[in-house]
Amino acid sequence: MEQTSQALAGKHAAVTGGARGIGAAVTRALAAHGAKVTMLGRSAAPPLELANNPDLQYVQADVCEPDNVTHAFDSACAAFGPIHILVNNAGQGQSAPFLKTDLVLWRSMMQVNLDGTFHCIHAVLRSMLDAGWGRIVNIASTAGLTGYGYVSAYCAAKHGVVGLTRALALEVATRGVTVNAVCPGYTETEMLQRTIDGIVAKTGRTAAEARAELSSRNPQKRMIQPEEVANAVAWLCLPGSEAITGQSIAIAGGEVM
Repeated sequence: MEQTSQALAGKHAAVTGGARGIGAAVTRALAAHGAKVTMLGRSAAPPLELANNPDLQYVQADVCEPDNVTHAFDSACAAFGPIHILVNNAGQGQSAPFLKTDLVLWRSMMQVNLDGTFHCIHAVLRSMLDAGWGRIVNIASTAGLTGYGYVSAYCAAKHGVVGLTRALALEVATRGVTVNAVCPGYTETEMLQRTIDGIVAKTGRTAAEARAELSSRNPQKRMIQPEEVANAVAWLCLPGSEAITGQSIAIAGGEVM
């Protein structure tokens, strides 16, 4: 992990879903700027290159369970001190036509994507306000900025994340804490692969055809890379970004403007 700067030295960042995909890229980016990083995840162990770094730690947490979140953040703070940066990355996507979207699917999308964001912010916001400095970055989605067919529950949850971001940013605007959302388009992650597998299973198209259909929505005709999302997250946490709050920044090659 190449050191980029010490701009975040002395800061403790918590990244939910921080051991893989976008979360792992965010972990690397923040650590490269000198932050100590706690990766929180429901089950997956961190990659070896992350696990063997003394400035990184992994704490098991299910963001859907508020008591579990409280315990996990207490454990994180016991090792690395108060949390200055929170990146709400844990999320899940599942597709279904609206009339086949039952309450179980609806609630599961809300619990991990929206409720989990709420629980984690609750766990850290008071200490940020007491310190007079904090950065909260919510990983939403272009689905939080526009509509997509067959993912109504996911879109609703991610729109909720964007709304929460805007409201909270106003509430804490004079307290040294910024709150922003980063909204990736289709990104090279395990979630994307599951989406492609679902298209193949339901439509009979090949994986290459499914991938081409998804990438065609990006005007650059490609998938977003996790590191591109992580770069935006890091920028929102670095010195000089203090005036950026309440924003929902699309990382999508121009798909959403």
